[in-house]
Amino acid sequence: MGIFGSFSASVNANVDVSASVDVGASVDIGASGGVTVPALGLGGRRDPYLSYNFAVEIEGLVVGGFSEVSGLQTEIEVQDYREGGVNQYVHRRAGPTKYPSLVLKKGVTDVRTMWNWYYSVAQGIIQRKNLSVLLLDSTGQEKLRWNFEQAYPVKWVGPDLKGTSSEVAVESVELAHCGFAAG
Repeated sequence: MGIFGSFSASVNANVDVSASVDVGASVDIGASGGVTVPALGLGGRRDPYLSYNFAVEIEGLVVGGFSEVSGLQTEIEVQDYREGGVNQYVHRRAGPTKYPSLVLKKGVTDVRTMWNWYYSVAQGIIQRKNLSVLLLDSTGQEKLRWNFEQAYPVKWVGPDLKGTSSEVAVESVELAHCGFAAG
């Protein structure tokens, strides 16, 4: 025994840890007709759409068989303006919007629709058409749409033919247009 006496202690600890997570989703439709979708809760996920799952629609008809679509881009041209007496910087103003051509590629078949359209334009018969590129989800449902206005073919490229290759013969058509909007 010391000056303060003896001391002993024992500790018993039982720890019970449990957690519960309730992930729910609801959609609220307000009086103004707007739809509000809440953010995904813990564990929810939204996978990006796959680029191979798309369709092309020309004048309201879905035309299939395209293996590649490129040219889904737009750019605002920036114009520099030097103001007299201001030497610290150059003003940068938004200029016109540029749209590159849309390029559609597909395997060559007996259906000559794209060639015939190009050939008529080459003969001076310009037939402008509205078309859409649709991005689909894994079930084939439309998720995104880009609507191109007043498109017409300006270039056609035939397949590269090689006796030593077993690749699919692919043709491409390049379409000029007056812009597009996501729909």
